[in-house]
Amino acid sequence: MAASRPTVRRRRLAALLVDLRERAGKTPEMAAERIGCHRTKINRIENARLGVSLGELRDLLTFYGVEDAAQVEEAVALAQRSREPGWVQRAGLARPSYADFIDYERTADYIRSFQNSLIAGLLQTPDYAKAVLSTSPSTLEHDEVEALVTARIKRQEVLQRPEPPRMCVIEGESALRLQVGGTQVMRKQLEHLMTMAERPSVEVQVIPDSAGAHAGLAGSFVLFGFPNPSFSEVVCVEHRTGTLYMETPEETGEYTLIFDSLRSIALSPRDSLDLIAKVRQEL
Repeated sequence: MAASRPTVRRRRLAALLVDLRERAGKTPEMAAERIGCHRTKINRIENARLGVSLGELRDLLTFYGVEDAAQVEEAVALAQRSREPGWVQRAGLARPSYADFIDYERTADYIRSFQNSLIAGLLQTPDYAKAVLSTSPSTLEHDEVEALVTARIKRQEVLQRPEPPRMCVIEGESALRLQVGGTQVMRKQLEHLMTMAERPSVEVQVIPDSAGAHAGLAGSFVLFGFPNPSFSEVVCVEHRTGTLYMETPEETGEYTLIFDSLRSIALSPRDSLDLIAKVRQEL
């Protein structure tokens, strides 16, 4: 029987344990000796193929020198919910957390993003992000909006790393023309988009309105690819109350075809920069 696919939270826990172990300067062999098991078990835990008991988890955290009670409880909570099946999340019985999405951004080595009406989150300016977040019909206090903006900008540090993930972004022309926050905000946003598009790790393409109907009309999405071969690709579709994660080969394969289709009708990266500059000049 085929092995079950790791859940979102088991993958997060696995990545966390690898990070903590490496920060502590411990080897898998040392971790295995600590909890009295073979190295292969540590490998399977760190590849999200095997769960870890709460006793073993707490022992490993102690071994790795984790003393922050909040960090310990976060890891324990991930372990307790690591067997939660994807259909539970899809049914809305356990809303996927913002932390899951951030973790995917942090651990991915290839990010493909299609955004039909907004600039991709990792490429937004603070003022643009604030304007987007302020449109929520939910009553948000000023401090709450500021905290969300700070979190969104903090996420962008992943693109500042010495070895950043490769990022391919496809924007609909309407995303360039929608005056989010007003003319001045959009001028700065488009300037920032052009600057980011010049980076070797970032590629931006635009689908002109003249392209007509296309495969992305059903909505925006993000595809994450990971360096760990044990981790399947993940499709993330954000909605008003959370994020839908899809990981089966059929689902990720379908969205890969959609992304490739959109890429084929989008302008080249250089022509896309010219269009962005033209729209900016028109503002």
